[in-house]
Amino acid sequence: MNFYNYLHQKRNLFFGLMILSFVTAGCDKDLLDAIPTDRLSENIFWKSQTDAELAVNALYNDLDGAEIFYLDALTDIAHVNQPFAVDAYIEQGTYDASSSRVYNTWNSAYKGIGAANYFLANVNRIEGSKNEALIARYIGEARVLRAYQYIKLAYLFGKVPLVKTPLTLQEGREVRQAELTEIYDFIDEELEQAAASLPNIYTGNDMGRITRWTALGLKARAALYAGRFAVAANAAKLIIDSHQFELYPSYATLFSYSAENNKEVLLDKQFLENIYTQNVFTQLAPYSQQNGQSTYVPTKALIDSYTTASGHLITDATSGYDLKNPYKNRDHRLYYSIFLDGDQLPNGAIFRPAPNSGTADAVGSTYIASTTGFNIKKYIDKKDFSNPSKSGLNIILLRYAEVLLTFAEAKIEIGQIDESVYAAINQVRNTRDDVKLPNVNTIGDKDQLRQLVRRERTVELAFEGLHLADIRRWKTAEKVVPGKVYGITYLNNKGETVIVEAASERRVFDPQKHYLWPIPQREMNLNSNLRQNPNW
Repeated sequence: MNFYNYLHQKRNLFFGLMILSFVTAGCDKDLLDAIPTDRLSENIFWKSQTDAELAVNALYNDLDGAEIFYLDALTDIAHVNQPFAVDAYIEQGTYDASSSRVYNTWNSAYKGIGAANYFLANVNRIEGSKNEALIARYIGEARVLRAYQYIKLAYLFGKVPLVKTPLTLQEGREVRQAELTEIYDFIDEELEQAAASLPNIYTGNDMGRITRWTALGLKARAALYAGRFAVAANAAKLIIDSHQFELYPSYATLFSYSAENNKEVLLDKQFLENIYTQNVFTQLAPYSQQNGQSTYVPTKALIDSYTTASGHLITDATSGYDLKNPYKNRDHRLYYSIFLDGDQLPNGAIFRPAPNSGTADAVGSTYIASTTGFNIKKYIDKKDFSNPSKSGLNIILLRYAEVLLTFAEAKIEIGQIDESVYAAINQVRNTRDDVKLPNVNTIGDKDQLRQLVRRERTVELAFEGLHLADIRRWKTAEKVVPGKVYGITYLNNKGETVIVEAASERRVFDPQKHYLWPIPQREMNLNSNLRQNPNW
């Protein structure tokens, strides 16, 4: 990639104009000798503290946004709706190292890493008087943003190049993969050091920036992924004991404009309506809503994971589950996360997805309508209905509920099951005004408690891009992913109960290869030092 600059505006944060250099394609020095006419030259940049601010601000652009949704669609809880989409080939197990999704994910992560590396290598060139504490904060932000990308690369690809400084083109063609332990060591150390230089909280125009707690939250996530449970538990406990965060009182509105910058959010990607935008509404909404694309849709497997309001699994004979009214009297997070038959849509109409409903959202009415009869409700805000492709709604990437569940899971795994574990679980289950499941008090069996926490993560964090990492580290993907994709239960014209089956869909997950993605073939072609993942 070439040396470049860009203008970037984000909600309540900043305008940013910067120069970046990228990992696998650093710049030849000769390219810098002439003053470019379409971008800032580094010969005139890095002169003031303002330059440093603009540069670090632009790094936030490389955080994930609306692209997080595809990750869940590669698991058991969601489905790629159109069978010809590139993500569908991953679902079906027919992809390889030439997959554009695999390459773009790799490329996007290293773009962010390269931008952070360039910043860190140049920020100390600033001349004149400067606020050293502020520069240290900017460095901390850059380190956290770089670590965020390495967490993603580590769980998706395993061993990857651990690049810490800008590279020349030739150096980029010679890098080698680091061991996974080395990558997680680096992530842990970076986040620990960054946390020390970051503030606890921001106000005003700085809302949305990386804090100390963001760094520790990502440290807890990375340690959980790495199986370093004591580290994960300790990092999560620091956040819990800080009393800086609390669950937002309404799960129903947590993912709406009205809840932005609330005390549950540790990290989000911030957008600005009509200026710096995302297209979640277009991507996820039912077809009847301004031609919503239903790109990724929920599955019956996820819906079945929600307990009844009494806290019992639907397979429990005492749960009160009714096959003919399967969505009645369930965990309320189901109603706030997924469009179900009878729900009111953003345009005021009623959602009727049954194949015999005669509506635009009926299964089979068009290839764009949901093939499962479910649609994702999170992030579908009525405010975006009139301009669905230019939403300014922030996308949450790390929130306090995840921290609580990380703490509980990590403590369970190291055998420290005490009242703090139950307290963390019960906060998620019944603290909110609109989510009230019975307390979990005592479960003597470690495996039963483990399964409960895993189910809580699945339903609480559904469609937030985390479930793929979870089923990989739990080593359950080979059990839950393969097979047919099922959807809604409805009554046909004969009054018979029918379960929708997504036509011609059969998922494949080969445990011998699919726990890691292949290293992109383009990268393998450029660099003979790279080694392909097993069986690809």
